[in-house]
Amino acid sequence: MTIQEIYDIFKTCSGVTTDSRTIKGGEMFFALKGENFDGNEYALKALEAGASYAVVNDSAAVAQVADDRLVKVNDTLKTLQELARWHRCMTIVDGKPLTVIALTGTNGKTTTKELIREVLSVKYDVTATEGNLNNNIGVPLTLLKIDASTQIAVVEMGASHPGDIKELVDIALPNFGLITNVGKAHLLGFGSFEGVKRTKGELYDYLRRTADKVFLNVDNPHLCSMAAERNLQSDPERPYSLVIPYGLEYQQASVLASDSDNPFLRIEISGRVINTNLVGSYNADNVMAALCVGTYFGVPYDEAVSAVEGYVPSNNRSQMKKTERNTLIIDAYNANPTSMAAALANFASVRSEYKVAMLGDMLELGEDSLQEHISVIEKASVSGADMICLVGGEFAKALEAVEAEGMLHFNTSDELAKWIEDAGIDGAVVLIKGSRGTRMEKVVEKL
Repeated sequence: MTIQEIYDIFKTCSGVTTDSRTIKGGEMFFALKGENFDGNEYALKALEAGASYAVVNDSAAVAQVADDRLVKVNDTLKTLQELARWHRCMTIVDGKPLTVIALTGTNGKTTTKELIREVLSVKYDVTATEGNLNNNIGVPLTLLKIDASTQIAVVEMGASHPGDIKELVDIALPNFGLITNVGKAHLLGFGSFEGVKRTKGELYDYLRRTADKVFLNVDNPHLCSMAAERNLQSDPERPYSLVIPYGLEYQQASVLASDSDNPFLRIEISGRVINTNLVGSYNADNVMAALCVGTYFGVPYDEAVSAVEGYVPSNNRSQMKKTERNTLIIDAYNANPTSMAAALANFASVRSEYKVAMLGDMLELGEDSLQEHISVIEKASVSGADMICLVGGEFAKALEAVEAEGMLHFNTSDELAKWIEDAGIDGAVVLIKGSRGTRMEKVVEKL
């Protein structure tokens, strides 16, 4: 069956799903395979639950069942990706191909995506990545949610190995791209910081070939050098036509100091103060990116600022939460050396009589892990924290290596949560951060 024929079937369905448990009726179910599951085993259940069609591997046992609702293909994941690319190409808005903005980076990409969505939604119908569904499954699912009302799609792209971004841009075919930053993350997969830059730079490579636009933070030397290497830009003051520049320094904006009365990020630009609900000065670049995108697409500036100011973060990203006992800075969705350094630098600027840092392991750092965890311990020790709680095996090794004193260590976030329950912490500003695998959000309810 050709992709055109599959697309014709897709157009009769209410949407696409890869989870038979979420069937509401009328969907096209894709039977994907993973290390611990095989969606082919649930294809018939998906049909019974109300799916209109199920796309299955022609080598699977279910392919022997005589049912016209079974779409048999060689590779279900590849078919999902090809269908998404086809749908993206077939979506025409006002006589022109759909506008797709691709977004990647080491840190801040989900927050930046959400801010861009909020700003563009002032003027356009926007389809954007839900949560962080930013891999080779999530990107196709995002594209397949595009419907007749969509005017702009904002697609987040994650990467942990060389070639990941190239694979995703070849599916999404973006007209615009934005890299938030590059830093030390997933070094086990990338091999080095240079590997990170090369992989994230695959977005720039694609846009250079298609002569499309790059939103570039010209304050960031790494991004500028990556753009210059690809002849996208050589001088921030005279950017080539492929570059749409932004940046705090470039736009003569400044981050205002935070205090107990104004704990959130505030940015002053052209005499106007932008008051956000985000915690941390490191989010300033994300705000500037969203405003730049909005300006380019003709969103009235005052309305764009209002959209930024109205955005409230969720899902343990740059959140501030006041409980009956403490004030929590929750940035526990993920962590790497770059984001951890930024979080601790911001924490150091927080004014409070009692400060506690609760930090979980940074994962997937390979041979750099020990030194990077030692570096975090050093930064935490000068952050003004009155108490430092470290979680995980990587921090255990780092503590042993530096013989640090006065820091508490716990094997798991469950152990830390139990300790908090017994010890009690009151009247503190508490920073909570760690890689996803450490599940640092478990301590929130105990504070």
